Amino acid sequence: MFFAPVVRTRATVPAHRSFDRSFERFVNDAFFGAGARKGFQLDQDDKAWTVTLDLPGIAREDLSINIEGAIVRIETKAEARRQYKAAYELPQEIDVDATTAKLENGVLTLTLAKKQPVSNARQIEVK
Repeated sequence: MFFAPVVRTRATVPAHRSFDRSFERFVNDAFFGAGARKGFQLDQDDKAWTVTLDLPGIAREDLSINIEGAIVRIETKAEARRQYKAAYELPQEIDVDATTAKLENGVLTLTLAKKQPVSNARQIEVK
């Protein structure tokens, strides 16, 4: 038996990313259980994801939510009394224009609209 190291290049990393994330979720659920995600809930329907986070003690003015492609970053400003920082990657890109966020009684509710795929296929006339 011999040892052959695996070298990942930038071209191969995205192909393995979903497998890596799935494995990471499996390990987290197996060893840390549902208690590790206490205060976090993710629901999904055909048009959107609904993320609910418990963020007690954080004001609206101190909260920053950034969306880039399929990644949602939630963090507080540096001068906030309570610090929070998290990033979530969803399996599909998010439509930023149709997304809403509401902070009420220490519970942040994000409604992240799914971006509908656009087909660039065109029909060509045969002459």
